[in-house]
Amino acid sequence: MNLSYWEIKSWCSNIDYTVIGSGIVGLNCALQLKEQFPKANILVLEKGMLPQGASTKNAGFACFGSLSEILEDLNSHSEEEVFDLVHKRVKGLEVLKQTLGESTIDYQQHGGYELFRDEDSPVFEDCIARKQIVNQLLKPIFRAEVFTLKNNSFNFKNIKEQYIFTPFEGQIDTGKMMEALVLKAQSNGIKILNNCHVEAISEKLDSVSVKTNAFEFSTSKLFIATNGFARQLLDVPVKPARAQVLITKPIKNLHIKGTFHLDKGFYYFRNIDNRILFGGGRNLDFKTEETTEFGETQMIQNKLEELLKTTILPEAKFEIDYRWSGIMGVGDQKRPIIKQLSNHVYCGVRLGGMGVAIGSLIGKELAQLLE
Repeated sequence: MNLSYWEIKSWCSNIDYTVIGSGIVGLNCALQLKEQFPKANILVLEKGMLPQGASTKNAGFACFGSLSEILEDLNSHSEEEVFDLVHKRVKGLEVLKQTLGESTIDYQQHGGYELFRDEDSPVFEDCIARKQIVNQLLKPIFRAEVFTLKNNSFNFKNIKEQYIFTPFEGQIDTGKMMEALVLKAQSNGIKILNNCHVEAISEKLDSVSVKTNAFEFSTSKLFIATNGFARQLLDVPVKPARAQVLITKPIKNLHIKGTFHLDKGFYYFRNIDNRILFGGGRNLDFKTEETTEFGETQMIQNKLEELLKTTILPEAKFEIDYRWSGIMGVGDQKRPIIKQLSNHVYCGVRLGGMGVAIGSLIGKELAQLLE
């Protein structure tokens, strides 16, 4: 495609900073760069019509980790590392709320619940036994008891009669969040080009050459914020992880409110617009779900529907309205990768399925590598 003089002059010339990925991390990175360098010419490239990956496809959980997830992390990370992980998630949520405003993103804090099926007895008992250890560890962050026991007030079936509850977990409207982030970036003079796929990058002495499916240009500095798709451009320890989701049609007199976790966080559901949004199940087939291809599988979708019928909505009639998938970035470590890769290239990737919580903070920290 031949670009016009005007297109080249206005969009593709004298670029100071280019960000690849217009998701939570990418747009927060661009906004922070604009704050640090108000006169900078900043360009954001997005390969999809909308922010691809997980930013417009996530479940909208404003969470920091269920008790069983935190205990699992303590088995492979030090207490200091786990404390830092949770602290970053809480700080990231505060940055998100401060950047856009709670009402803009429809933030609601109904609390978070962890459910345990009868076959999860060993995990449930471990949570009860070590609950106070985790509460003590996290007390400096929340200044209160984080996890308590609560009775099965929502009448879920085939689960233990008690939940693990935290009042500090909330939920957001993902669409409103991303719409507001895009508008904020554009109102600050940040250019966003959609349907623009980066095919190759090559570093020069004082710049980076970026080749896209439509044009090639140079930028002084390049920031890569593509999370689950990072290995398409970089040699970094990040694996894609597909998350499948479905949502019901509106359900009359829906009494369920909150964010809910099941099976160490591999399943998760919440209320939204009198519907139940339900996702997860990649632990049924890790290898197939380690992909950058969007799509749904019969096995996982069937399992989600089965759990809706037998556990979550056993006494309600429901119909499925939409199904979709998102691509997360995971690795052997939960800690995000925020680093300078070379003289002019930086990356902020591997959000570990916690993009809503930490994405805003990671974006800011990525831009601050220039300070």
